[in-house]
Amino acid sequence: MAFVLFNTLTGKKEEFVPLEPGRVKMYVCGITVYDLCHIGHARSAIVFDVIYRFLLSQGYQVCYVRNFTDIDDKILGRAAAEGVDFRTIADRFIRAFHEDMEGLGLLPPTMEPLATEHIPEMIEVIEKLVEKGIAYQAGTDVYFSVERFSSYGKLSGRALEDMVAGARVEVDENKSNPMDFVLWKGSKPGEPAWQSPWGPGRPGWHIECSAMARKYLGATIDIHGGGKDLVFPHHENEIAQAEAAFGQPFARYWIHNGFVNINNEKMSKSLGNFITIRDVLGCMHPESLRLFVISKHYRSPVDFCDETVGEAERGLERLYATVETALEKTAKDAETDYPEDILKREDGELYEKARSLPAMIAEAMNNDFNTAQAIGYIFVLQRNLQRFLDKFGRKSLKGPSARLAAMAADLLLKHCRLMGLLIEEPAVFFDRQRKLKLPTTGMSEQQLYELIELRRKARAEKNFPEADRIRKELEAKRIQLEDSPEGTKWRVSLQPLEG
Repeated sequence: MAFVLFNTLTGKKEEFVPLEPGRVKMYVCGITVYDLCHIGHARSAIVFDVIYRFLLSQGYQVCYVRNFTDIDDKILGRAAAEGVDFRTIADRFIRAFHEDMEGLGLLPPTMEPLATEHIPEMIEVIEKLVEKGIAYQAGTDVYFSVERFSSYGKLSGRALEDMVAGARVEVDENKSNPMDFVLWKGSKPGEPAWQSPWGPGRPGWHIECSAMARKYLGATIDIHGGGKDLVFPHHENEIAQAEAAFGQPFARYWIHNGFVNINNEKMSKSLGNFITIRDVLGCMHPESLRLFVISKHYRSPVDFCDETVGEAERGLERLYATVETALEKTAKDAETDYPEDILKREDGELYEKARSLPAMIAEAMNNDFNTAQAIGYIFVLQRNLQRFLDKFGRKSLKGPSARLAAMAADLLLKHCRLMGLLIEEPAVFFDRQRKLKLPTTGMSEQQLYELIELRRKARAEKNFPEADRIRKELEAKRIQLEDSPEGTKWRVSLQPLEG
């Protein structure tokens, strides 16, 4: 089965063939560390985490580099506003970023280089560009001349003359062309600076990634990725710098994820709909956010609203509930192997859906990381397994029925975890959900347990109408009860759980 992905550079799907068999070199642009990350950052981080996980699952050795821009005008502006050193700001938000990524359950990349630790490498690239006459010094700054790189615009599909005609850039008399971009900025009084052949200063944004990618991944890398907003100018400029300096293709495959909208509007601070990752994780399980993200194809836009978020939360609860039930019902009798025909007699459809899941997931992911399709297959198996479990009521499963359910649950778990889902034990997940969601019901934990105890007493006294009244009262507050030999369990759902 061919593994294809959509290459922004060519505008079409292409078979993925790494430069070195079995090894993948991947660079994803990181954040500028001057503020907390928002859900747009979360989408990009989750998308490339799933890609990373999938590549690893296919046996590739992956060197995954994600950088930090830790020197920038925005960082300096925040430092000045707070009266602190720029490094204080950068360190604070690097720590916050790591906390957010850990909260989202992301695998750490292979390397996370800092721009300020690679100034010599950046100067080396700029020097080559100046020597070749592709970059020029103007005052204390150094600029890249876009007219001297003939294929400028090949990633974004823009012609240089159209860019110039529609340019919305600040007039700079030092530039030969309004689209020329800065490689080195001469320092202003009071700003941090590094020594260079052009005087003290600091690097421009675009040169950072070209230099760091080359240092850790070589002259040509397999995959370069980031958000769609980085196609132009950042990634376009990275290509120009690297290929003009070294005369080799910079990246063979370019992957860009789509935007996140809030209630069908672009997210922005001016609209008051700017949502940080911390805002979300304060009221939503991280795997719910992950499921929300990967339920759409990575190149499509996603709309963050009550409906789509609620759908993801309910879906995740159904997955955990089905796996939890399957584990409980098959705990005592799930190891014995049975012939295929016997398992099929238990439930032929469930057997076929379970056995075909690995191939279906592989087909979807090999087709440009189609997580939306893969998640669809996962929920088909979940529904079939839940229907099978429901036939047995509260009884434990035995013999071939236990083996079939256990097999289906194992496959469900394995392929959910490939996506970074169902990582927690079900009991841990539902306990976490209860703590997250209980405040939304308007009840305290003490009030809830008092009602559960009243219901227990009513049932013990065979006062079933009162027990039903309490159950319905709690259901009206979206609290679901489940009686078991170990006692009454409860969970909070956005709506009653479906099978």
